[in-house]
Amino acid sequence: MDEKTLQRLADRDAIRDVLMRYSRGVDRHDVAALKSCYHPDSYDDHGHFKGNGQEFADYILGSLAQRTHHTSHTVLNHVIELDDKDPDRAHAESYGVAYLRRTDAKAEEWLDIFAGRYVDVFTWRAGEWRILSRTVVHDWSFSQRLDPGSSFPLQISNFVQGQRNSSDFVYQSRQGKFPQPVAKKPG
Repeated sequence: MDEKTLQRLADRDAIRDVLMRYSRGVDRHDVAALKSCYHPDSYDDHGHFKGNGQEFADYILGSLAQRTHHTSHTVLNHVIELDDKDPDRAHAESYGVAYLRRTDAKAEEWLDIFAGRYVDVFTWRAGEWRILSRTVVHDWSFSQRLDPGSSFPLQISNFVQGQRNSSDFVYQSRQGKFPQPVAKKPG
């Protein structure tokens, strides 16, 4: 494989890392991770927010903290096209689905699902790829009030519970903090 092909693969992988870090930043309320996805002079059009990407990071985390208690942002199919004329520019279209769970003013639980696409322009500066421009395209969405009598068939209490801050397991595991196995009783 020639050097140009290897560099293009490395660039695509670095851009994918930015896309994944964005989702983690939103769901774990990690403002530093979220801001690291955007150049300082970036622009983000998220429909309800249109402005600087760095400022969007603060805005969305504040908004989600007030409106939701659980979120999961997923990045699905994506196409990354490196610009043949400008090696420091790339275009990406990434399909995404956001699941948001919230409690309304009547204490009713809701599940909101937003499906759309991130249409991004990435640029390479200071040794890294970041988003220069992002437009979120809405494809479809859905809201459903959850039945208070419904239950999940698994014992959820047996799982490590996700957190919306630096105490989440993904951060703790990097510090060598792992759950200890429970000794089984003989017999």
